[in-house]
Amino acid sequence: MVKLLLALKTFLKFDLSKKAWQWTVLFTLALVWGSSFILMKKGLRSFEFGQVAALRVFFGFLVLAPLFLRKIKKLNRKNIIHIIISGYAGIFFPAFLFAKAQTEINSSLAGMINSLAPFFALIFGVLLYKNKPGKYQVLGILLGLVGAIGLISDGNIFESFGTINGYALYVVLATFGYGINANQIRFKLRDFNGVEITILSFLFIGPPAGIYLLFSDFSMLTTSPTWAIDLSFIFMLSFLGSVIALFFFNSLVQYTSALFATSVTYIIPFFAIIWGVFDDEKITIVQVASIMIALFGVWLVNKKKKPKIETN
Repeated sequence: MVKLLLALKTFLKFDLSKKAWQWTVLFTLALVWGSSFILMKKGLRSFEFGQVAALRVFFGFLVLAPLFLRKIKKLNRKNIIHIIISGYAGIFFPAFLFAKAQTEINSSLAGMINSLAPFFALIFGVLLYKNKPGKYQVLGILLGLVGAIGLISDGNIFESFGTINGYALYVVLATFGYGINANQIRFKLRDFNGVEITILSFLFIGPPAGIYLLFSDFSMLTTSPTWAIDLSFIFMLSFLGSVIALFFFNSLVQYTSALFATSVTYIIPFFAIIWGVFDDEKITIVQVASIMIALFGVWLVNKKKKPKIETN
């Protein structure tokens, strides 16, 4: 496992300053996180929401434990609080909030509300981190949100929102955390690379998750014939959806912006539809149009201003 993680670390040294790599990583993240809702749903068949979330975090902690000593030396009084905030806002609390939400709402609705993450990254960036987004970024965020909503609702926006219950607020709170975390990485943790941020974050969130599991009731597993396979789904959710995906995400934030990296939530529904096509579901004209709008919005978010040429 250690050799695998070190190999991944080496792989993540590709040049993210290049646009092609940035888009490659963004779509890879969308593919991985687009599958996380299904894995979460499978885990909830045998485990309580808190157990799914705690197992997701604790598995990540165990996988990364051999690397803690390699990175802990970089911690000091100035940066430790920012690592802790990143870990809890971007991983720990969202894990519990999403698992709780999916006990009462479907994956499609959770995915639609998850698209609020770039919006909150924009808001918190301005209010808490004094970030000044450009007009293209603001327009891109709004267009991406419109496209993501249209993609999942298939044009029936009012009907989709009409089914929202109170559990949807858990997803909203999770996107708060994503917005804060993205800005933390971008503006407060510039001395760390994406791999280091992920490793050190799990150092602080893993033990509380383990304590939660220690006092958790697993007696229901005796009545669940699928608990072993469901546990493997949670491990996949942890390793792919948390550890590996966060390696990519945290690195992407540092090389682009909090807004571009969180705009991955606009593309996640695209992969949900692709999975549906393989399962003989049909794709509609509205969904195709929504995909194009969302992608155009993401392109605008990452559009750089052309430098002004001074003339004498």
